[in-house]
Amino acid sequence: QVQLVESGGGVVQAGGSLRLSCAAAGLAVSTADMAWFRQTPGKQREFVASIGWNSILTDYTDSVKGRFTISRTNTRNAVYLQMNSLKPEDTAIYYCAGRARNITSRFRERDYAYWGQGTQVTVSS
Repeated sequence: QVQLVESGGGVVQAGGSLRLSCAAAGLAVSTADMAWFRQTPGKQREFVASIGWNSILTDYTDSVKGRFTISRTNTRNAVYLQMNSLKPEDTAIYYCAGRARNITSRFRERDYAYWGQGTQVTVSS
């Protein structure tokens, strides 16, 4: 059974930083495609960033490019999202997602089989 557990969310002022962590069990991140999505009330879950199984391919939604960085630590079987220069519009519940590696799209919610429970990020102005 695969479990993804997010942590690191919280309340931060605009311009601040947070680092989200996603601990995986039952899924080796070293052979998986991993991603972060976020969701605000009344809206669909939105792609934020992804990292391919070999860590060569990373992708970001335009609004976070240059501010967020996705990374992984295979020894700890974890994925991270470093978020800098946070803005109030980054406020959302952030979800970790994973799947067995493949070559299909990595940007859609339906591309991922496994999901964490989410962690709240609130950026105050």
